[in-house]
Amino acid sequence: MGQNGMKFQRRWTQAGPGPYEGIPWVPRKCVILNQDGQEIFVQEDVEAPSFWSQSALDIAASKYFRRQDVPGPKGRETSLRQLIDRVMLTIAEQGEQQGVFAAVADQHTFLDELRYLLIRQYAAFNSPVWFNCGLFARYKIQGDMTGWRWDEDNYQVVKTKGAYEYPQCSACFILKIEDNLTSIFELALKEARIFKFGSGSGTNFSPLRGKQENISGGGHSSGLLAFLEVLDKGAAATKSGGITRRAAKMVCLDMDHPEVLDFINWKYREEEKARVLMKAGYSGGIDGEILRTISGQNSNNSLRIPDEFMEAVLASGEWTTKARTSGKDIQTYQAQTLWQAILESIWHCADPGLQFESAIQRAHTCRSSGPIRASNPCSEFMFLDDTACNLASLNLARFLNESTGEFDLTSFRRAIRLLVTAQEVLVSYSSYPTEDVAVNSHRFRPLGLGFANLGGLLLRMGLPYDSQVGRAWAAGLSAWMQAEALKTSCELAQIKGSFAAYKANHESYELVLAQQHASAQRLVESPGFPEELKGDLVQIYQQAMDDGKVHGFRHAQLTAIAPTGTIGLFMDCETTGIEPEFALVKNKKMAGGGVVTQVNSAVDAALKRLGYGPDIREELLQYVIQHGHLEGAPHLKPEHLPVFDCAVPTGKAKRTIRPEAHLEVMAEVQPFVSGAISKTINLPESATTKDIGELLIKAWQMGLKSISIYRDGSKLVQPLSVAKKDQNGSTLKCSHCGHEALVQGGCFRCPNCGHADACN
Repeated sequence: MGQNGMKFQRRWTQAGPGPYEGIPWVPRKCVILNQDGQEIFVQEDVEAPSFWSQSALDIAASKYFRRQDVPGPKGRETSLRQLIDRVMLTIAEQGEQQGVFAAVADQHTFLDELRYLLIRQYAAFNSPVWFNCGLFARYKIQGDMTGWRWDEDNYQVVKTKGAYEYPQCSACFILKIEDNLTSIFELALKEARIFKFGSGSGTNFSPLRGKQENISGGGHSSGLLAFLEVLDKGAAATKSGGITRRAAKMVCLDMDHPEVLDFINWKYREEEKARVLMKAGYSGGIDGEILRTISGQNSNNSLRIPDEFMEAVLASGEWTTKARTSGKDIQTYQAQTLWQAILESIWHCADPGLQFESAIQRAHTCRSSGPIRASNPCSEFMFLDDTACNLASLNLARFLNESTGEFDLTSFRRAIRLLVTAQEVLVSYSSYPTEDVAVNSHRFRPLGLGFANLGGLLLRMGLPYDSQVGRAWAAGLSAWMQAEALKTSCELAQIKGSFAAYKANHESYELVLAQQHASAQRLVESPGFPEELKGDLVQIYQQAMDDGKVHGFRHAQLTAIAPTGTIGLFMDCETTGIEPEFALVKNKKMAGGGVVTQVNSAVDAALKRLGYGPDIREELLQYVIQHGHLEGAPHLKPEHLPVFDCAVPTGKAKRTIRPEAHLEVMAEVQPFVSGAISKTINLPESATTKDIGELLIKAWQMGLKSISIYRDGSKLVQPLSVAKKDQNGSTLKCSHCGHEALVQGGCFRCPNCGHADACN
């Protein structure tokens, strides 16, 4: 510790009582049932605050509690306090060892303030932190798989002695592949380690030569698809290896690859096989014969599409694929032919997603170190090959003071500074699956701070998601998050030094920062921008630009909007990531496994904010229970109806949020996000390929980095089985417990057990 370390002031806690003072702790029972009513997880006497929902507590106990080898009479974790302390005491100790804090008092303040935020569901780290962090430091659990870490004292990469002394804490990895057998099968081993500890991995497979190309020993290559099928089976074998979650894997491919058309049609073709097998009587579902028989069901597929291809589509031009080995032309297509194939495949099976190559490179902070070629499975982390990203998310609705109706911007900014500091500590403390990833984590130190519950916040504020003011709030909060993260990163650079590759990349970093500064200036000057969000936002960007020229920055990237599938439920968010509300009526879990149907708590808050009295509010809530929506409800003013619009219609409702509105919110937020935004556009079963094409073209024209589309009823078995519910469409079934799951933010998530499957 030293005078040049980070200083922290208390906002929520006091030095004496501590962060848990005043919390009503109660023993509770956690139960998760499958669809047949059988218990698949039970834990008695879990110590938890009374204000945590049963769903959030069940997820914490079943997903994040360590179940064995914990010192004590029960041999397992039994309390939320124990879980949070396991993680936070370890991070605070590591921060002290790394010289992050100015004094012991600052370390204690940092520890207490973050424990306060975590137990009250203001924020959460990504799942691997909860899975792995502190198991050795608190319980001396070693683990039998080794990784690599950066040794700051000796300035080199060293091998770890076990899995948990330096745990895998990053959720997102991007791995490189080369055009040889050794690299291909080494990738399978690297992915297995990533999946084992609850993380996900993405790779651009474009370096692999196509089946049209020769190999050195004569003859033709087996081709891209042959090796993708092998790696797909590897991911399938890993998914059931622990209590964490299924393997999450991204496969990216450049549009000029020789096998691009086969890649586009891959999942569509496999889904057609599945339909035939299902008609023949073979069993579906996660453990069924169909899923084991067909390929491509364990990854998200994304095409890397440059501006040139989109321009060729609009101009009815041509597109030529190139050999990987020689660079020669392989085949020339009409661009519209490939485009229509993309739309047909998305319509049938929701794959592939699109990543807009040119927009990604324009916002790249480290261009001198190479291009961005791939992403993590949900497409929010986009950076160099052989890198990792540690995520954390803020629950926006927790910062709303419902008694005054004001958003607590000061607390929001304080929380950002605390989380960025914690994520900084985790980068150095973590181990990584390869030497290259360990080296690059030191050289670039990318972070992915994001938010959840935007839809819940807007609803509680009485603002429509599809409105200029709703988009202004989304953009303003994103701008503040990036600004405060930049400010903190520069502060850390003064203490610890800028990230090692900053000097070589300072020009592109400063260029991106200038773009963000200009976007912030336009934002605060735009008509209707909320006065309470203006503050010194533009000045902070300017100060970051000025200070960065002197001190640099500690992190190559700082923000990303993740889908927050499991941790969104862990924080009791009404909505995940950047998503709008999905439905006004939710099934609330009760202690012991029962379920009761209740109106989303944000609905009453919204009605109160809009001026409705207690009696009318109660009548309107009963209307929602009966109908699932507020269309035609008595006493509701017509101008207030858009506030309660959802992503998909429920019951006999006709209203829904426009698909274009999702894109418009993303377009307002993207200029302030270092990475990208994980987002799925939900479309009704009646949507056409023309509808899909128009949305994708708009997404490109708006400058988005990536997008995926899910048409209701388009998936048969991957990775969740689909059972027809009624004439309105289909229900996605959770692969873990069999209950109904939702498609939100680039992944499926189950409200019953918290299981999350990354999927376009």
